[in-house]
Amino acid sequence: MKDLCGRTVDYLRLSVTDLCNFRCRYCMPEDGICKRKHQEMLSVEDCIEIGRAAVHCGVRKIRLTGGEPLVRRGILEICRGLRAIPDLQELCLTTNGSLLPELAQPLRDAGVDRLNISLDTLRPERFEQMTRRGMFEDVWRGVAAAQAAGFTNLKFDTVLVGGFNDDEVSDLIALTMDHPWEMRFIELMPMGPCASWDKSCFRSVNTILQGNPALQPLDTQGVARRYRLPGAQGTVGLISPVSHDFCDGCSRIRVTSDGSLKGCLHAREEISLRGLHGETLENAIRHGILHKPQRHHLTERPSDTPRNMNQIGG
Repeated sequence: MKDLCGRTVDYLRLSVTDLCNFRCRYCMPEDGICKRKHQEMLSVEDCIEIGRAAVHCGVRKIRLTGGEPLVRRGILEICRGLRAIPDLQELCLTTNGSLLPELAQPLRDAGVDRLNISLDTLRPERFEQMTRRGMFEDVWRGVAAAQAAGFTNLKFDTVLVGGFNDDEVSDLIALTMDHPWEMRFIELMPMGPCASWDKSCFRSVNTILQGNPALQPLDTQGVARRYRLPGAQGTVGLISPVSHDFCDGCSRIRVTSDGSLKGCLHAREEISLRGLHGETLENAIRHGILHKPQRHHLTERPSDTPRNMNQIGG
């Protein structure tokens, strides 16, 4: 289905929880968030029904997000239900990786096609500093479990933070020499806890090209500009939501874990889907797609959304 700007919208990012076992500084408050009442959040059945309705509206790819989707009770049931939807071409999941040692194989068996793993640093002490409670070793064991379960072409998402991990870019890129992974660098966005951070924290991913001139350009995939080191098995992706406005080609909508459809991550406007069923639900999704905002305004001001990232879905 196309929106009013002529963009084909075929990608749903479906958040299944706003809870997380980490407290990443750019995403969540240190004390976490208040757990909401069960009836305020999407049920397993709601997630599957919304996914089915979105596919009827032309969505062909669904990515499960959070918070941390693997802390969600019923996550495997959600995956199995979505995977059974006719015409769904790809079911993906983004995770911090810490629970993959136990869940990688069950996720694969439930029909998840591909994983993205958040990885902001390779240094254990920095990892603990950023996550405020996570252990780097747990994530690295999760990577091994994902590969053993048959997940290929893993993608790793690194939020580029000036003064924190920008000195590790070359080390992260070097992983692509021996692994068929895509190391993706994402610009820090002025929203939630980091909206008031010092400007020096916000670095353009274009600086990565300047510091790594051996990178050779490949095709663009989704919102990522892709590159490869000579002789490398894997690739490098650069995602620039701030410095390089890719809104003209945006193909995604989002549904939050409390059931609100957002046409743009940074938009204030939302459409509540909770309690809707059948044709009424599909019509609400079509309306959200049709009126997807033309663009965000991050180059002019912080994000317009009042939500933190964990409340929307990373």
